[in-house]
Amino acid sequence: MKYIVLVSHGAFADGMASALKMLDGGDRSDIISVGLKPEEGAEVFVKKFKDALKVVKAEDEILMFGDLASGSPLTMSANAVSEMGLLDRATIYGGANLPLILNASLMKDAMETTDLKEMLLNEAHDELKLMDFSGGDDDGEI
Repeated sequence: MKYIVLVSHGAFADGMASALKMLDGGDRSDIISVGLKPEEGAEVFVKKFKDALKVVKAEDEILMFGDLASGSPLTMSANAVSEMGLLDRATIYGGANLPLILNASLMKDAMETTDLKEMLLNEAHDELKLMDFSGGDDDGEI
């Protein structure tokens, strides 16, 4: 199985997981989210993260998405993945957004991970658009 693992500051990861489940189909055991709460320290976050990843088996893969590329939740999670011996089966992305995660969820089982990496990076880049609603173009794109 390929797991989608979301990590973030605050409740962002949980919110993205909730939106993803709404868009891509209800109860999903392949989506894991862990957020670093303001009142928690690194040790509490890492314990929660490791506990959440106990379901990952030797044959599974991890597609991990963090809210910020150099943020504490992503770096702590990447270190934990390494400590757990899962780094060779993990693909880690920083700067997550809903279109990126939705595409990963929809395509993860239909593509090899190497092909999925390139597709996701290209599509994530293409999803960022400056919107202009002041008139003119009907679809709001500039």
